[in-house]
Amino acid sequence: MKRSVLILFALLLIAGPAVAAGGDKAPSLDTDDRKLSYAMGYDLGTYFKSLGENFDLSVLQRGLEDAYSGKKALMTPEEVTRVQQQFASRQQQKQIQKTVAMVQKNHKAQEKFLQENRKKKGVVETKSGLQYKVIKQGKGPKPGKNDTVKVHYRGTLLNGSEFDSSYKRNEPAVFKVGQVISGWQEALQLMNVGSTYELYIPANLAYGDRGAPPVIEPGSMLIFKVDLLDVTKGDTPETGKDGKK
Repeated sequence: MKRSVLILFALLLIAGPAVAAGGDKAPSLDTDDRKLSYAMGYDLGTYFKSLGENFDLSVLQRGLEDAYSGKKALMTPEEVTRVQQQFASRQQQKQIQKTVAMVQKNHKAQEKFLQENRKKKGVVETKSGLQYKVIKQGKGPKPGKNDTVKVHYRGTLLNGSEFDSSYKRNEPAVFKVGQVISGWQEALQLMNVGSTYELYIPANLAYGDRGAPPVIEPGSMLIFKVDLLDVTKGDTPETGKDGKK
C-alpha cells in the first residue's frame, strides 16, 4: 500500500496542469519536463494496470488535480484510510494466491525430476533427499561444517536457465560451509578437495517455499555444478562470497 501511495505522490509532483490534458490527441513532447512527465505517467499506468483493479481514470485525474491545486479532498481521511486498507488486503490476498500456485507448480516439477533422476546411472540420493553425481573424484581432504572452502560453481534452475556462476566471474567463491544452504552444507562435506560434483537440491534444502525472488521462484529446486578447490580448517574469516549459494 505504501508503495502505491508514494507512486501517486510522485505523480502529483510531476503532473501539474498537464494532468488536465485528455483525449486521444498526442501531447507535445518538446521539453525534458514533458518527456519526463509522459515517461513517468506511462510507467505508472503500466503499474496500475498490473494491479488488476478497476481504476476510474477520470476520478483518478480529479484526485490528482485536487491534491496538486490544494483543494479539499472529496473524502474524509477516515474514508481514504479505509479504502486503502481494503486495497492493500486485496493485493495481499492476490500475492498469496500467486505464491501458492507457484509453489505447487514447482513442487510438482521437482517431484517428477527427482523421481526420474534417481534412476540414472551414477546418481546417489541421501536420506535428506539430496541427490548428487560425482563427475570427478578428488583425493584431498574433506571439509567440516566449521571449515572455509574455495569453490567454483554454476547454478541453474530446472528449466536450464543459469542464475549464478563463479566461472563467468572468473573468481572462485570463498565461504564457510556452515553458512550456506542445507543442500550445499551436506554436499560439501561429502566432497574431497579436487572433486567435481553435480548437485540436485530439493527446495526444502535450498530456499524453500520463500525462494529468492525475483531470480529463484518459491518452491524451486536447484542444480549446481561444484568444483571444490581448497579447504581451510577452523574459523578462518569468510572472504569474497556471502555464502548464500
